[in-house]
Amino acid sequence: MLAFESVVFYVEDIEASKSFYAKVFDAKSNVLSPTFIFIPLLSNLSLGLKQLDQAVPPANKSGGGTELSLIVENEIELDELYQEWKSKEVRFSQQPTELVFGKTFVALDPDEHRIRVFAPKSE
Repeated sequence: MLAFESVVFYVEDIEASKSFYAKVFDAKSNVLSPTFIFIPLLSNLSLGLKQLDQAVPPANKSGGGTELSLIVENEIELDELYQEWKSKEVRFSQQPTELVFGKTFVALDPDEHRIRVFAPKSE
C-alpha cells in the first residue's frame, strides 16, 4: 500500500530556501545532503527542497506552477498567520481574500512556489 509522505520543490538556492522555510514554519530541517533538505511540516507530511541543478534525472522548474495548500481552522487563525508571515517579510501574490471555498492568502517562497493558506467557509 502506498502512503503519501512528502512534496519536493526544486530550488535555485538551497540555503535561501532553507532559511525561508525555517523562518516561515519555525521548523528545523534535516540536511540529507548538501543538495537535499527535508523539513517536517505535519505528522504525516514533509517538504523536501532539492537543488535544481543537481536533480537526477534533470528537472524543469517553473516557479509558481505548483502550490502547497495548507488549512487553518478559522479566519482568525488565517489573519493571525498572515500578519505573522508579513512581519517576517514574506512576499505574497494574494492578500487575504474571500473566495467560494473560504478565506485564503497565497505566499511565495524565494523560487515563487506558491503556499496557499485557507480557512474553509463555515456552514
